[in-house]
Amino acid sequence: MELNGLRVSRETQERLQHFAALFQKWAKAINLVAPSTLDDLWHRHIADSSQIFQIHPQPVIWVDLGSGGGFPGVITAIFLAELQGGWVHLVESSHKKAAFLRTALRETNARGSVHSIRIEDAYPVVGECGAISARALTDLDGLIGYSAPWMLGKEYCRGFFHKGRDYRKEVDKARGRWEFDLVEHKSAVGQESVILEVSNLRRLV
Repeated sequence: MELNGLRVSRETQERLQHFAALFQKWAKAINLVAPSTLDDLWHRHIADSSQIFQIHPQPVIWVDLGSGGGFPGVITAIFLAELQGGWVHLVESSHKKAAFLRTALRETNARGSVHSIRIEDAYPVVGECGAISARALTDLDGLIGYSAPWMLGKEYCRGFFHKGRDYRKEVDKARGRWEFDLVEHKSAVGQESVILEVSNLRRLV
């Protein structure tokens, strides 16, 4: 099996397939993603989310903000299972979605845990990390604000954020409050989409 041109092992493929089946089952009862995107689950959500690990395939501690239906947090945790290292802390305030996430992690033997708390309260609970991810949560300025407790003054911590066609406007807005290094990774899934890699975060105001 290949995702975005990257060969995926049989074990990881089986975990992803089991996750997809779980997702489709739970999505009938709770709103995990926009219903219009369910028919394109593999391309729109799983392959898209897998890009995070493909960009940063090290066994580090991740914090996934607003994990929702598990994208990209559960997908990253599934890939980490193959490395037998690293961990994903999934932060999701919705108790129903958190229940799904816990089930998905347990049944796929993925390397992660769920914290059903607000993002603003997560840092003291989760502790330090090496990488942060978020998808379809808020604009870049808001994401950096959420990530600041983990990233400010910590050169080793990087943020990886999925963004669409208007990402440059979001970058300009964020630079009004923050100074940071930025790498734009072109998406292998969406023609006008990117994954923004943020590091060396400093506060301007």
